[in-house]
Amino acid sequence: MAGHPHPISRRTALAGAAAALAGSALAAAAPPAFARAPMRNSPAPGFHRFRLGAFELTVVSDGPLALGAPKDDILIGLSGEAFTKALADNYLPTDDVQLEQNVLVVNTGDRLVLFDTGIGSLKVMGPNSGRLLANLAAAGIAPADIDAVVLTHAHPDHCFGLVTDDGVRVFPNAGLHLAQADLDFWTDEGKLGNDALKWMVEGARKHLRPYRDRIAFVRDGAEVLPGIQAIAAPGHTVGHTVYMITSEGKTLLVAGDLGHHHVLSTERPRLAFVFDTDGAQAVASRLRLYDMLATDRIPFVGYHFPWPGVGHVGRHGDAFRYYPVPMRTVL
Repeated sequence: MAGHPHPISRRTALAGAAAALAGSALAAAAPPAFARAPMRNSPAPGFHRFRLGAFELTVVSDGPLALGAPKDDILIGLSGEAFTKALADNYLPTDDVQLEQNVLVVNTGDRLVLFDTGIGSLKVMGPNSGRLLANLAAAGIAPADIDAVVLTHAHPDHCFGLVTDDGVRVFPNAGLHLAQADLDFWTDEGKLGNDALKWMVEGARKHLRPYRDRIAFVRDGAEVLPGIQAIAAPGHTVGHTVYMITSEGKTLLVAGDLGHHHVLSTERPRLAFVFDTDGAQAVASRLRLYDMLATDRIPFVGYHFPWPGVGHVGRHGDAFRYYPVPMRTVL
């Protein structure tokens, strides 16, 4: 009986095919090149538009934030070594933890509502942020057309795009909606003596105070604007708030900083984040709302999740897993 031939690996097969093609290629000269496409060396416009019921939603990128290489206690209780391994196990870069900034614009038909504003011109977390205005323009959205800016919270990467460097309102016709607890905390002059908080409080005062005559406070469970409901999710900041958008029976949650990393914040949801005001409370808010999202199969926009941040969380053991939604025109 004839023996079976040795199995051929995919790599061996590809190498053999390449050698055969090389021989024939040498027999013919390459055709001349008639044109060259220039190297752009710039990112493509960052916006993604889709429908939710009768509403039109546009996710607009403010560009990524760079946290640097994994270190101990970026996620409290997780070593830099374990963080690095988790990134490597998920085919993610291990030299620099990158978080996106996915700003959402909702067109309700009679209002244009912007959720958070990015980090503005501040480059403390890398050179590639601050793209919101350019990407709004690419999406055909003028800052003067924004009717309302709704903040999840008053951290720099969520509200430092409210005014220009010289203090002029970027959204001149917009009302501003946020939790009073966050406004009071982040504009408190008494915190200017705290070295860790000083730069954030100074920045929050600069960006929030020019809107003080048009601020409306959001309340847990209350409708902020038609089709938009506030849900208190404190812990990351004292007034951190997420928002449920509903139109024609379709819903989506604007999740803010409920979780920061699409792998570690879902698969290890009990780890607090270094910038949480109250880590234990932030974890409790995350578990409560992730459980709701998983139970009711509600999609959400994760502000810092991979572009454009639209997806689901499902239960995975005693934790969760993130499932991105394919980019499509109707959710």
